[in-house]
Amino acid sequence: MTPGAPSADPLTLGRRVRHLRTQRGLTLDQLAADTGVSASQLSLVENGHREPRLGLLSALAQALGVPTASLLDPEPPTRRAALEIALERAQGSPAYARLGLPAVRPSRTLPTEALEALVGLHGELRRRDEAASATPEEARRANTELRRTMRAVHNHLPELEELAEQQLRAAGHGAGPLTHRTVARMAAELGLTILYVDDLPHSTRTVTDLENGRIYLPPASTPGGHGLRSLALQAMAHQLLKHSAPVDYADFLRQRMEINYYAAACLVPRTPALELLRAAKAAKDLAVEDFRDAFGITHETAAWRLTNLATRDLDIPLHFLRVTEDGALTKGYEDDGVGLPADAAGAVEGQHVCRRWAARAVFAQRDRTTEFHQYTDTPGGTFWCSAQTGRNASGSRFSITVGVPYVHAKWFRGRDTAVRARSTCPDDGCCKRPPGELADRWAGRSWPSATMHAHVLAPLPTGSFPGVDDAEVYAFLERHAR
Repeated sequence: MTPGAPSADPLTLGRRVRHLRTQRGLTLDQLAADTGVSASQLSLVENGHREPRLGLLSALAQALGVPTASLLDPEPPTRRAALEIALERAQGSPAYARLGLPAVRPSRTLPTEALEALVGLHGELRRRDEAASATPEEARRANTELRRTMRAVHNHLPELEELAEQQLRAAGHGAGPLTHRTVARMAAELGLTILYVDDLPHSTRTVTDLENGRIYLPPASTPGGHGLRSLALQAMAHQLLKHSAPVDYADFLRQRMEINYYAAACLVPRTPALELLRAAKAAKDLAVEDFRDAFGITHETAAWRLTNLATRDLDIPLHFLRVTEDGALTKGYEDDGVGLPADAAGAVEGQHVCRRWAARAVFAQRDRTTEFHQYTDTPGGTFWCSAQTGRNASGSRFSITVGVPYVHAKWFRGRDTAVRARSTCPDDGCCKRPPGELADRWAGRSWPSATMHAHVLAPLPTGSFPGVDDAEVYAFLERHAR
């Protein structure tokens, strides 16, 4: 959403402006002149490709003789407009992109009956595509919906930002990285003591004994790093936010998102974070590694925390990717139009990222001590990206990437890179099909055996919380309460 503009669906708003303009017999040039913008800019608004600022929205309302609020009506102005919006959204779906078919422009000469037929066919295509997808079950769909909700607010939750800074002030935290001692004081403010044990239930990350006021953490987090602090803060967040046992996957995932957000907001408080980021932006020297080092956190936490603050407070749209070495996307966020790979239901987890993107090109780099920078030309525009690799507890490599549209690269260190790639994904011809000579050489002469992940078919243990074994947890608490 453009800063200073009320929240509204761009397509619906644009169709309403067009409907009112034609109803009043105004040409695009005439309305543009009345509102002080170019006809090309107004055309982008009417087609849903640009969200008007509050000033332009007010000027449009005045020129069209309607209240500003009426332009923000979520309902399309006509049945025809509703069909046009539905068609445009359907043709922008990953399912339709994979077909490689041209988009149909819903011009005024296209009969309404034809529009209805096209929208109906797209609906059936989507239904069949979703029915054929075996992986998006309840948790996957709930996670997709949560991601969409967070994208609508630019991954920013002001109430949790304020709660984090309030708790930090109460514990006497000043500047610099959050110390383990301060985290312990924050726990004490809630009547809780942090203890380390080596027999935590396998299905848990932490356990909080509310009766005896204890937070149990694994000993692996004792040596330091941000792991201990983050786990303890997440455990405290459950109590601060008065969470109750999740009623379904959606509730469970929402709670998980909230405790992760709170922990990150404590590790990287908004006020000092913005001071650092705004100074770096003014110097055109933004870098994830500086953000990381200033607060003593991991590269992934720094990159993810940037998504909470960049768009809302720095006016920089961006995307974030966590990708395994085989190209699978395990975590993703975007509000810059990059177009993350997604399945028929809109889920991005498990989808494969284009081989040309920086998130995968970084694995080929020998110098892993600094960030890798690259420009990538895509169907959605040109993006500048900064990527870094790491290893998880099992030793597997992954990459963390932050990217922005070309026009915003000017704020970042590494914008002068000469590395440039071109991606045409989701077109299979981009990187998913082997070169012709290799296909001719090996088609019908090879038989790869795919890796099977056991968790795909394994049911979650039944219990009060999704994925938690109640019997094991209660035995653990009884053992330590003695």
